[in-house]
Amino acid sequence: MSGNIAKRTNGKWRARYRDEAGKEHSRHFDRKIDAQQWLDQVTSAVVTGAYADPKAGRITFAAFFGEWSARQVWAPGTVLAMSLAARSVPFAGKPMKQVRRSDVETWIKQMDAAGLAPGTIKTRYVNVRSVFRAAVKDRVIGSDPTDGVRLPRGRRADVAMSIPAPEEVGQLMAVADEWFQPFIALCAFAGLRLGEAAGVQLGDVDFLRKSLKVTRQVQRVNGGAIDVRAPKYGSERIVFLADSLVHVLAEHVAAQGTTGKDRWLFIGDDDDPPHQNTVGYWWRKTLRDAGLTGIKLHDLRHFYASGLIAAGCDVVTVQRSLGHAKATTTLNTYAHLWPTAEDRTRRAAESIMSASLGHEESPELAEGLSRLH
Repeated sequence: MSGNIAKRTNGKWRARYRDEAGKEHSRHFDRKIDAQQWLDQVTSAVVTGAYADPKAGRITFAAFFGEWSARQVWAPGTVLAMSLAARSVPFAGKPMKQVRRSDVETWIKQMDAAGLAPGTIKTRYVNVRSVFRAAVKDRVIGSDPTDGVRLPRGRRADVAMSIPAPEEVGQLMAVADEWFQPFIALCAFAGLRLGEAAGVQLGDVDFLRKSLKVTRQVQRVNGGAIDVRAPKYGSERIVFLADSLVHVLAEHVAAQGTTGKDRWLFIGDDDDPPHQNTVGYWWRKTLRDAGLTGIKLHDLRHFYASGLIAAGCDVVTVQRSLGHAKATTTLNTYAHLWPTAEDRTRRAAESIMSASLGHEESPELAEGLSRLH
């Protein structure tokens, strides 16, 4: 970047520079020192990579989002979520360079006052933040006004998470309609999400090896239509099934007369997989028949995860079983369920005491003590 300062005939000082594209920019000041400071700021922005074309920032948030989003490769669900977030901001018609952190804070406060859940607010904030970060990379603006904005505190995972009791899951299985029992079983005993369970085909189940390939999900798109696509990023996986679950699925296949590897395990309208609304209706009916309330179908996935953890499975095993892209996601969600060092110490001490006093001891402790003597 090249720049210079010159005194005009009217006594003003003109500072000007040419950007990387060769375009000239200039401003006039009453004092030379002000002109020099402005030129220094521009030079610093170029050096640090924070430079943005002043004219580029005149585009409104809504207009930039429209141009930028049209270039993105998004799943239909992401398109809807991003559009919803972009439409919710009160600064949609404001030039990008004029949006301040205070504008973003005001928007967050408005959503909180409207009663939106902290998780919903965070999702919209993250989506809008991605727009501003794209604008920074495109040199439309020099800095991101969403940086450092504080969000409403969400509930801790151990408080917010609802995990059904085994007796409740058993009751749900007992009263569910015949075709819906294996659907509940896949969610509760294999950890599948609603869309993943709806998208299972006969060929995905390996009855001999007792495993299930999760390779697709069913989602609802505009107009309520069904869209079959790959599962969430990192969620394609092989789930190892319990013998009892394999038996439930085998009975379901025999009862339904399902043949052909590409046939859906669960059928909705017109031989399509079941719609999200259809599954929701049957779930609510099952809850009523079981005399239960307050349990979501997704809670069965938490039930499955808690069972794996209680059985001693490590983080990576649980991560792969649930289809989390990162182990940190698993830990952030379920860390409170893993036994602490204090829990393990108490169990070990209890085993040692039981062995010493002649009480029933664990096989693991008995083997360990025998190796020491």
